[in-house]
Amino acid sequence: MRRSGYRETMGALLVAGLGLSAAACGSDESARPAQGAGATAAGNAPVSISINCVPPKTNKAERQNFEDDMAEFQKLNPDIKIEKASDAFPCYEPRTFEAKLAGGRLETVFYANFPNVGRLMESGQAADITPYLDTVKTYGDLNGSTEIFKKDGRVYGVPTDGYGMGLVYNRKLFTQAGLDPDNPPRTWAEVRAAAKRIAALGPGYVGFGEYSGGNTGGWHFTASIYGHGGDAITPDGRKAAFNTPEGRAVLENLKQMRWADDSMGSRLFIKWEDLMKAMAGGRMGMMLGAPDVLVPLRNDFQARFEDYAVAAQPEAKALLNGGKGFMVNPRATPEQIRAGLKWIEFQYLTPGRGQLDYERARSQDYPVGQPYPDLWKAGSATGTQVLDARKQYATVDPAQYAQWVEGSKGLPAKPEPGPYAQEIYAILDTPMSAVLTRKDADVDRLLADAEAKVNALLAKKG
Repeated sequence: MRRSGYRETMGALLVAGLGLSAAACGSDESARPAQGAGATAAGNAPVSISINCVPPKTNKAERQNFEDDMAEFQKLNPDIKIEKASDAFPCYEPRTFEAKLAGGRLETVFYANFPNVGRLMESGQAADITPYLDTVKTYGDLNGSTEIFKKDGRVYGVPTDGYGMGLVYNRKLFTQAGLDPDNPPRTWAEVRAAAKRIAALGPGYVGFGEYSGGNTGGWHFTASIYGHGGDAITPDGRKAAFNTPEGRAVLENLKQMRWADDSMGSRLFIKWEDLMKAMAGGRMGMMLGAPDVLVPLRNDFQARFEDYAVAAQPEAKALLNGGKGFMVNPRATPEQIRAGLKWIEFQYLTPGRGQLDYERARSQDYPVGQPYPDLWKAGSATGTQVLDARKQYATVDPAQYAQWVEGSKGLPAKPEPGPYAQEIYAILDTPMSAVLTRKDADVDRLLADAEAKVNALLAKKG
């Protein structure tokens, strides 16, 4: 299963790109229909589309699998030609995405993380695919994650992955530090105690790692405040809601771990891959993350898969629910929209194909058996097929996820904070960075300043 593009969703966002008009969002030249495209399609000549989120060449096995999938898809659909396929690691790299958006060079079918979906719909930067959903035969089996891609009763994209947060930890380091790897922390007090034990192993050891910039800090702040029972914004989306005891608890806990306990090291982690590299290096004990994190740790950062496990987020009252999907360029023709949706279903939503080809993944020694992608209605035909295949071809020890599965049962899933999540995350980076870089950081002042900025942002957006 391909996971290399998953947590790129939280990279830095170029704020300048957020106000682009729909007119600025055209497909690249390869995605535009040739003159007379309607007549060409009617004559059964290939409909050309472009796609992105192709594994990078440095990941040879996944790249080859993806290229094989493209070849098979085109063989099964001789009227569709994938004229251009853009590689990416991570799939959502803000600078690249925003530059393409501004320059009218987005692919016909493009990757969209959940926080960006709302603003793309609001600004007309994604095609209305409602009339073409019959193309996606498995669409009716998808769970509530489809709601992310709906606006005013219309549909603008298809989810292809979903996740809920947890506590990722290094079992090997737990053992080295005299901790029980089968009994991970369930409270933040226990996290602090375990982090101190791990940091005490020696120079270079970090008990707990956290993001502090590039929008990733704000993302993890939001995940943490949800866990504490708080919110990032009010239910109506008009005001900030984090300048509260729950928000203070998040920042005070990190401040104490960084300065009183000295268990977080001194390095700042800005990009998604920064913290992943550190965790994969084998000297970091814990971080917030979702079950899918273990796969890129192994596949992209060469960590030993069996050294890691995922537990429930400590003391969580709710879980941040995020994920990814794909949208279609608004300049695409009806023929291109149908072709693009066929590709999305083939590669991401069909049991035994693409990311759900568990038999192939097992034959190539990739991890199989993780509790995701969490996309399907319970008892649905597609969901049942996926679960059965996941069990049949499992290669991972279910114990690595058991604590997360059991501890997360019944916890409400909360979406990321509205269509302007990335801009909110950028503002919340500041208090996260401040408590990790300044011993005298004033938590109350930081929250008040961030609150004022988010309120101004939301007022401006209307």
